[in-house]
Formats: sequence, C-alpha cells, structure tokens
Amino acid sequence: MSAPAARRKPARAQQLGFLQAINRAQHEEMTRDGSVVLMGQDLRANVFGAAAGALEAFGPSRVRDLPLAEAGSIGVAAGAAMAGLRPIVDLTVASFVFGAMDQFVSQLAKARYMFGGQATLPVVVRAALYYQGGTAGHHADRPYPMFMNVPGLKIIVPSTAPDLLGLLKSAIRDDNPVLCFEDANLWGRKGRGPAMPEDVEHLVPLGSAAVRRPGSDVTIVGIGLGSWLAQQAAEELAADGVDAEVIDPRTLVPMDWPTILASVRRTGRCVVVDPANRTCSAASEIAARVVEDCFDALRGPVVRVTTDDTHVPFSPALEKQIYPTQAKVVAAVRRALA
Repeated sequence: MSAPAARRKPARAQQLGFLQAINRAQHEEMTRDGSVVLMGQDLRANVFGAAAGALEAFGPSRVRDLPLAEAGSIGVAAGAAMAGLRPIVDLTVASFVFGAMDQFVSQLAKARYMFGGQATLPVVVRAALYYQGGTAGHHADRPYPMFMNVPGLKIIVPSTAPDLLGLLKSAIRDDNPVLCFEDANLWGRKGRGPAMPEDVEHLVPLGSAAVRRPGSDVTIVGIGLGSWLAQQAAEELAADGVDAEVIDPRTLVPMDWPTILASVRRTGRCVVVDPANRTCSAASEIAARVVEDCFDALRGPVVRVTTDDTHVPFSPALEKQIYPTQAKVVAAVRRALA
C-alpha cells in the first residue's frame, strides 16, 4: 500500500436527525441537478432549520422566499415545474395545505393527465406534522389520508432520518408531484443503525416498505410515529411470548401491498397504527385491503389504532388522550390475538 493511500482518511459518517437528512437531501440534489430549486417561507433566514447553507451554496435565484400564501406557492411551483424546474416547496406546517387544496387537487395532481403527458410535474411539497405539542386545532392536523384519495399524487411519511434522506432524494427525482409529510415528533431522533458516510449516495425507492421487526404471531403496520409505537409495543409483547412483526410502509402512495399482505397471510392477524383521524384514515384503507385479500388467512379481527375523530384540544392533558400510544397498541394486539 502506498504511503498516501495508507494515510487516506475514511469517509466521514454521521448519525442523522430529520433536519440533517432534509438539508443533506436538498443539498445533494441541488448540486446534482441545476433545475432543482427551493421555495417556501423564510428559507433565506433558515427560520425552521431546513434550508441551512442553501442560500450561500446556490444563491438567491435557486432559493426563493415566497409570501404567506399557500395557494400561490403551490400554483407557482406547478407552473415552474411545467416550465422545466424541479421545485421543492416548504409549507412548514402540514395544516397549511388546506389553504392550497384547489391547487393541489385541480392543478398539481391533474395537469400531467389533462395535458396527455406533454407536461411533467416534478414538485416535492414538504410539510411537518406538528401534533402532540399543544399547537391546537389550526396547526396539529395529520392530513395525509385526504391526499391518498387524489389520483396523481404520491405520498411519503418517513419515520427515520435515513429513510427521509433516501425517500426525499427519490421524490425530487420523480416526475410526479410528491407530498412529504414529516412527523415532527420524530425530528429529534437520530437514525438507528450505523452512521451514514457523507460520500455514499443513499436512495430509498418510493413504494417500498420496511420490515422493522420480523415476527410470526401478528403483523403491526405503523405509519410515522406509529412505526415507533409499534416497535415499542412489540418489545413489550415479546416479554409475554408474542412475536410481532412490524412493518413501516414509508410510502402511502404507492403502497407496498405485497409486503403487507404477505406478512398478514403468514401471521393471520393485523393491527394498524396510524396517527391520523380514524374515519377514512390510511389505517382504514390498509384494513379494508387486508380483509379483501387475506380474509381466508385471518384468525382474528383487523384492529385499527388511530386518533379520535375530534378537533385537537389546546389542553396538553386532553390532547395526549386522543392519539395512539404504546399501551393502546398492546391492547389492540391482545384483542387481535383473542
């Protein structure tokens, strides 16, 4: 081995948090592709921490502050995408998507189809799920199930920083609009497993679920924070001899149905943990599909653990009662096993 090779330092690696994953994904893709631009609120001042270093690295032409007008932001992004750019729009709080529903549903989701494929809509919209923090009714929604009902939109809900990094990079490269909902309850958690070298590209394909824990007695499908609650419940249940398999869909549209259905066929039982409201939730769609396709294999009811169908109260003591918890997941599994 030559002396220079012997002295070469290994690639630096880091344990990622959500903000580090967002910044790394955006920086890598903006470096790789000059058509990728950032748009959003207070990006140049980096108020929310998701645009660190972007203005200095790429300049004001590619880091655009937008007014507090969500409909205008999504409309501008759709037009920019059809003109050849690849916008990443930071809407900050997920509840703010309601101010742009017409642009999401009537323009962003439909334009590629309506124009017969002559235009592509490579737009990524990032929005954080700020619930369980006393932000009350106008800021604590978890609206991703609503968009599952809109053809033309892809939806990702990462639960780990490495997955956020890989999914966000894949979303930026996709020629269809992708909504990235980030569970703010997970922002402070570092990525589990080995640290990730900065010089190794990390991509996670859209539509690929992750098996967080293999098991044989029951399948627990957990979305966002629900994935962590499922894993914690599985550890508790293991002490009682219950071997739970935990699946994190990561992508809600397209959903990795083969992985979910194969697991339920093997275990015969299914529990779905979803922080969204119960009615017409992602959990509802998963439960319906499991019953349709795995009815002959089921040995117990499909059980949903979701948020109550109610507005989010401002009182922390009241708010924490409406969401899924580890105890609720354990109780659901015991019902499925019964």
